[in-house]
Amino acid sequence: MGEDEVGTKKKGNKRYFQEVVDESEVKKIKHRPKIKQEFKGEIIKVEQNVQKPLKPHLKRKKGYQKYEDKRPNIPKHILDKYNRGENVEVDGIKTKYFKEKQQRKEVYLEYATEQAARTELLLTEQQGFIEADEGEVTAEYRQEEIAANVDIQSASKLFKLNLEFGPYSMRYSRNGRHLLLGGRKGHVSSFDWVTKKMHCEMNVMEEVADVSYLHVHTMFACAQKDHVYIYDNQGTELHCIKRMYRVNRMEFLPYHFLLATGNKDGYLSWLDVSIGELVGNYGTKLGEIRIMRQNPSNGVLCLGGGKGVVSMWSPKVREPLAKLLCHPTPLSALTVDHKGQHLITAGLDRKVKVWDIRSLNGPLAKYKLRLPASQVEVSQKGVLAICQGNYCELYHNLIMGENASRPYLRQHCGSFVHGMRFCPYEDILGVSTANGFQSLLVPGSGEPNYDALEDNPMQTKSQRREHEVHSLLEKIPAELITLDPNEIATVDEPTLQEKIDAKRAIFFLKPPEVQMNSRRKMKGKGGSANAARNKQIVKDQKRKEFIADVREAKKKIIEAHKVDESGEDFIPLEETKQSVLDRFKPKNLKRKA
Repeated sequence: MGEDEVGTKKKGNKRYFQEVVDESEVKKIKHRPKIKQEFKGEIIKVEQNVQKPLKPHLKRKKGYQKYEDKRPNIPKHILDKYNRGENVEVDGIKTKYFKEKQQRKEVYLEYATEQAARTELLLTEQQGFIEADEGEVTAEYRQEEIAANVDIQSASKLFKLNLEFGPYSMRYSRNGRHLLLGGRKGHVSSFDWVTKKMHCEMNVMEEVADVSYLHVHTMFACAQKDHVYIYDNQGTELHCIKRMYRVNRMEFLPYHFLLATGNKDGYLSWLDVSIGELVGNYGTKLGEIRIMRQNPSNGVLCLGGGKGVVSMWSPKVREPLAKLLCHPTPLSALTVDHKGQHLITAGLDRKVKVWDIRSLNGPLAKYKLRLPASQVEVSQKGVLAICQGNYCELYHNLIMGENASRPYLRQHCGSFVHGMRFCPYEDILGVSTANGFQSLLVPGSGEPNYDALEDNPMQTKSQRREHEVHSLLEKIPAELITLDPNEIATVDEPTLQEKIDAKRAIFFLKPPEVQMNSRRKMKGKGGSANAARNKQIVKDQKRKEFIADVREAKKKIIEAHKVDESGEDFIPLEETKQSVLDRFKPKNLKRKA
């Protein structure tokens, strides 16, 4: 086309072309008539009163009912597991509206119970332990052999870090995705151990005794030579807590937002990281604290002492809540499982004992070792890991004890083990030594099904922020940390015997002692004789008032007892006085008056 035939038109940054046609050249186009086609078929008459189609939710309900008939029946023990109790009887409800409302509510609760029980069908992932062939022992399998027979993703989780600033202490985040390492010579690093992405790495140029993540992986605490420092995931120093001095061990209570520390002078401290205040700080009189773990079920701290005693502490009580004599020798390690049911202790007597921490009775199981255990740890599925110097042994049943003839797995770690933790929701055991860190594959040790609202390993940035806000709103006060958390929901009512004893105690009360502190003696005023006389006068007056009150209380109790025996209503003594309004009372009350 030439310039006369083509025109341009701009719109934004684009250019459109349009044809320029002369109006004289436009020809009239005649419309062709439509060709009628003959209809071949039956003619169906449509009635006007057509039935309306069903509503969408009714259609779904009808199809759902067909699907419901084909669904498998739920076993009774699974239904009982999610049952919330017996139904409310509607016979006591008078009005028809509230009776129907309660019946609808019971239907919804039954449906919710059934749906919760059916969710177990979706939890198809189960822990799988290694099963050895005939003539083989699982303890003889090396980590390289296990990695060669698992999938590529699981094999990539087996790695080793050779570091030169040990010995190291380590800690996993709550969702098991991030790893924090702290070397005794000042090396601190935080990274995503799955993707091997480094968050921060630095040298604080002083001794690091212990490290711990806070409620999120973007903040962590380091117990350095003198004070406790808090850093973010970029290595920036956020706080320096000088009231926590010469700290040895740290534990973070996620539901209470408390950072608990034990120092070399035997002092326990609890710091509320949400408001930045100490809620508890006092001495335990146990000497230097080197063994400390928390009970995840109630937030109580368990301390191991040099006399073989495990003491349990709360931030609002200055004395231990309970004491348990575990070993005749000093303790070397202790831990508590994630459910708060079992306490595992190890002593210098070369024994490891498993205790029921809820009843504090005798040991459930005992393990006899060749050397004293330096570290003990329990996984989410009950795998017990015990370190003896350079060796690490794992037992796949926690309470087998002496019945365990051979360990499940055994691994030589190369150097002395200084820290050990199971990774949550993974079949991984992290071991920190004097020469670095290494992860071990332990099939069947981790929980395969996690609650994404509680701990989500695939958590995004927005989900982490929302979870942090919800955790702050649901924070549990430090005053509620007790041995039995169920006591908080109960009502402390005095028993009948206590009420009877309180009434009887009135007949045996002694008059209170009167202590008089005379004012400063003025020169030339009174003397010792006058002061003694005044003191005796006050004592006699107080004694008379006390006797009068006791006599009045005895009369009320005796009158109430007489009325209870006769079966008549009790009328207080104050109401027996005659009044002008007595003529309006019933006759039986007038007779009593």
